[in-house]
Amino acid sequence: MRKLIPLLFLEGIVLVALVPIFSMDPGRAVIAQSSFPDPANEHACPSQTGAGGGAEAIPAFVGPGTDGFSPNQSLCLPQLAPVPTGLSPLAFIVQGLEPGDRVDSQGTIYVESIRGVPGGIDLWRWDQSIEGAPNANGTLPFKYQGQPDNCGIFGLNGGGCVNNVGSPTNLGVAPGGGDADMAINAPDPNNSAIPNIAMTSLTLAPGVTATNSRNRGDTFFTPPNVVAALVPGDDRMWNDAVNDVSTAYIAYHDIATFNINVQRSNNGGLTYTAGLGEAIDAATLPAAGSLSPTSSANTAAQIKVDNGACPSKGNLYVAFTAPDNAMENASSGPQRSVYVGVSTDAGLGAPTFTFADHKVFTSPVGSQGATHGNNNIFPALAVDGFGNVYTVWSDNQNVFLSSSSSLGNTWTAPVRVNSGGTVGKANVFPWVAADAYGHVVVTWLGANLAGNSNDVATMQPACADGTTDCWAQWNVYAAESVNGNAAVPAFSQHAASDHFIHAGTICTNGTGCSNGDSRALADFFQVALDTQHRANIAFSDDHLASPLCSQQSPGHCADNDPQSFRVAVPYFTYQMKANKKVVTTGLCAR
Repeated sequence: MRKLIPLLFLEGIVLVALVPIFSMDPGRAVIAQSSFPDPANEHACPSQTGAGGGAEAIPAFVGPGTDGFSPNQSLCLPQLAPVPTGLSPLAFIVQGLEPGDRVDSQGTIYVESIRGVPGGIDLWRWDQSIEGAPNANGTLPFKYQGQPDNCGIFGLNGGGCVNNVGSPTNLGVAPGGGDADMAINAPDPNNSAIPNIAMTSLTLAPGVTATNSRNRGDTFFTPPNVVAALVPGDDRMWNDAVNDVSTAYIAYHDIATFNINVQRSNNGGLTYTAGLGEAIDAATLPAAGSLSPTSSANTAAQIKVDNGACPSKGNLYVAFTAPDNAMENASSGPQRSVYVGVSTDAGLGAPTFTFADHKVFTSPVGSQGATHGNNNIFPALAVDGFGNVYTVWSDNQNVFLSSSSSLGNTWTAPVRVNSGGTVGKANVFPWVAADAYGHVVVTWLGANLAGNSNDVATMQPACADGTTDCWAQWNVYAAESVNGNAAVPAFSQHAASDHFIHAGTICTNGTGCSNGDSRALADFFQVALDTQHRANIAFSDDHLASPLCSQQSPGHCADNDPQSFRVAVPYFTYQMKANKKVVTTGLCAR
C-alpha cells in the first residue's frame, strides 16, 4: 500500500504537496551529528560519507541480544535527503519502513526499506567476503548501498545514483518508495557466479518501477523502468525469482478490479513482458474483486515460486484474504476467508498462464477473524524444498498457519502459532519463510496488552505520569517448526527483539489509518532463511526519539514522551545457531 512521507522545507521555500508539512524558520539550521559511535562497524554510513549532511536518522543502536538471536542493530540511514545546502531548497526527512530481506544461495544478505513516495527505497548488504566477518558481539558489518531506484534521474546536474546519496547534486527524489520488494536468482556462471537482484518500487503513477543489479547491489540498471506493470494504476507489488539466472515474477493489484496480476521477466527483472496471468480466477473474483464501490476486495500476500527439486518445481503460488462470498464482498464484509491461487503452468514459459484458487479457511461468524478480518496485515506465504506450501495470517489476536502437501489443493486445519504470554494479546504483521523438509519460521509483532491493535483507548491510554510507559509495548517474535507440514506442527517461540520496538497502536488498515492510530511502522516486516537454515529478520523500529526532535517537537525529546518526534528505521537480527533438528530429506508434495 502506498505511503507518503513528511517533507521538511528549508530556507522558507513552500511547495504544494499532498503530505504533512514540517516548516522551518529561515534562520533555523539543520542540526547534523558529526559522527555517531558505530558498534556494528557498518560501512558507507552517512557519518562516514556525508550523506544527509553527515547526520544519521538515529544514533547507531546495538542491543544485548536475546533468546538465541543476535544483538538487534539499527541499519544506518541518512537523516535528510538531499544534503541540505544552497543547491537544494528542500529536504525530505528520511525514514525506513517495511523492511524486506533476502539471503542468496551464497549467504549474502540484502535488506531494503521504503522512504515513502517520492523518496524512493534504500538497500543494505552483508557479504562476508566483502564486508568482513561478523563482529565479536555477533552483529554484522552491513554496507549501506544507497538507493536502487534513484539512479540517473532527478539530479541537479547529471542525476543521482546508488552510492551517490551524499552528493549535493542529488535531489533525493525517486520514482517510487510507496512499496518495495526484491528477488534473487541463482549464481550466473557467465557473470563470475554473481546472482542477479531484481528490485521493484511503487509510485503513485504510472505504477511499478523496476531495475536490477548484476554486481551484488553496487550499481543498478540506469534508468529504471518506470512502466514495469502492464496495467497502469497499481498497488502492492511482490516479487520472487526462479532458481535460474534471469527469470523473475511480479504480482500486483490493478486498481480497477483489484485482481492480482502476475507477470514474468526473462531478463532479470528489467521488464516483465515474457508472460502474464491473473491470480484470482473467474469463480473467486466475485468474492475477492473490487466490482463495486462497497466491495471489500482482497489483501494479497507475496508471490512464491516452488524452487525445490521435486516435480512441482516451477509452480507459482499467491495467497490472499477476502470475504467468503460475493454477497459479503458487495456489502463490505470482513475478509474472513484465506485463499491460495495455484499456477501449475507458469513455469512452462508460455506467454499466458492460469491460476486455480483454493479456499484455505473461513473464520466462522462471530469469531475474531470474522469480526476483525484475517488481513492484519498481510497474509504471507512460503514453499519449502519439497513443495509443501504454507500460509499464515492474523485475526489481530492470534497468528495461524495452514499447510498443503498436495500442491495447494487441500489444506490442514489452521493451528495457532503464537503461544505462552502472547496468547490473548494483540498479534499482527505475520510473515513466514520455509526451507528443507517442513522447516518453517513465522514472525510477527506481539503486544503486552490485550485488545485490538488499532484501538487508541486500549493501546495508548493516558498514563498518569504523562509518558508512554503504560502504552502497549510491541516486540518481534519468531516461532520455528521442523514439522510445519504435519497436521499439528510443533512450534518453539522466541522473542527476537531485545527491546520493545514500538509503543502504542499499530494500525492494520493501510491507507485507511487515521492520525490517532499509528502507522509509524507501515504494514509489515520480513524474515528470510539463510543457507544454514537460520532466521534473518529485518524490522522497522521507532522506540528512539529522532535527533530532529529539538526542531520538530521542541521540549519533547524523551524516548517515552508521547509528543517526541520520531521516525522508524530498519533494524536487523538473526538466529545465532542453526536448529540441529532441521530435516533435509523427505517425500515430495504431490
